[in-house]
Amino acid sequence: MSQQNRVDATRPDSPPLAGPGPFPVGVRTLTVTDPDRVDLAASGEALVRGPRALVTELWYPALTNTRAGGTYRTLLRDGETAITLQGRAARNANPAPGRFPLVLISHGYPGNRYLMAHLAEALASRGYLVGAADHPGSLYEDQRPFGETLHHRPLDQRFLLGALADLPNAGDAAAIVGYSMGGYGALVTAGAGLAPGVREHEQAPPHDLLAGHLEGAVPPPPEALKAVIAIGPFGNANGLWRDNGLSALARMPLLVMAGDRDTVSGYDGMRGIAEAARGRLLTFHNAGHNAAAPIPAPAESHALSAKLGWAPFEHYADPVWDSVRMNAIAQHFAAAFLDRHLKGEAAADLYLDPQTALGAEAGFGEGRAAGLRLDRWR
Repeated sequence: MSQQNRVDATRPDSPPLAGPGPFPVGVRTLTVTDPDRVDLAASGEALVRGPRALVTELWYPALTNTRAGGTYRTLLRDGETAITLQGRAARNANPAPGRFPLVLISHGYPGNRYLMAHLAEALASRGYLVGAADHPGSLYEDQRPFGETLHHRPLDQRFLLGALADLPNAGDAAAIVGYSMGGYGALVTAGAGLAPGVREHEQAPPHDLLAGHLEGAVPPPPEALKAVIAIGPFGNANGLWRDNGLSALARMPLLVMAGDRDTVSGYDGMRGIAEAARGRLLTFHNAGHNAAAPIPAPAESHALSAKLGWAPFEHYADPVWDSVRMNAIAQHFAAAFLDRHLKGEAAADLYLDPQTALGAEAGFGEGRAAGLRLDRWR
């Protein structure tokens, strides 16, 4: 298999639950459409109502005789340069029998459904059905005003959880893994109502579109939603929540992954999310906003982009940490957290207790936990 632009790269010092796991992986593309979504007209001055189509990549455990290897055709961060990514998933492979817990992966602003393909492949190889959608208005080639993403992201996630649950290989339990604005959406979907003052925020959409996401108005989490992983979640450092709103998450198992040099989402704000929700926080010391989530930077991203005025490499990479290393750590902790809360596997507690999670018994040999810290508030 080609070694260029691999999303499934790993290292010999990766922790034990980093992919690939025991299942071969298949992948297919489908489009699910919310038939009746309130949106802003192109002018931004009026409201319209109509269908919202979400192109979705679906990764799944495949039959044991599936031959590994496939490609993803997508765009670079500039929204115009076509690239090819390489992975282990086989396009349209026959699915393994059975039903598997559903994991929804939600990208940042901007991003696309392949931004966390490394995590999607790894989780599917460990017995999960994984869906990642392109969120219109938050895409490299379709980047609309920020307030539209504040409005749409929780609605997209709630709709996708319902639509993908109807697939024949979807189990009864589900989780959301959200990066940056995907993390914002995951928290709202899980019941963290926004602070009332957000409706006057300078980036709030017009027509009071955030009213349904506020404290006291946000609907309860979907019944199937059993856990949330928020990676670099945006919003708490920008006043989107009060402790009252975040405390509603205390009933939802939550794992936050964060870099303590994140200048986009703010480390103190992310730590505040984990603490208010009585959840867990995995910290990558000296990492920025790209901690743990993006695929390794594609080769084409190294060149200066005339459109952006900077090399798209900066969208994917971290100045200090190796992306393959961070991806492997994210896969390991995500698998342990989801195994515990979606599959009920008590053995996963070893990987989630701060007293043992970074020790040799959990697969971190001498020096291999350097730069990491795990906190827990319950």
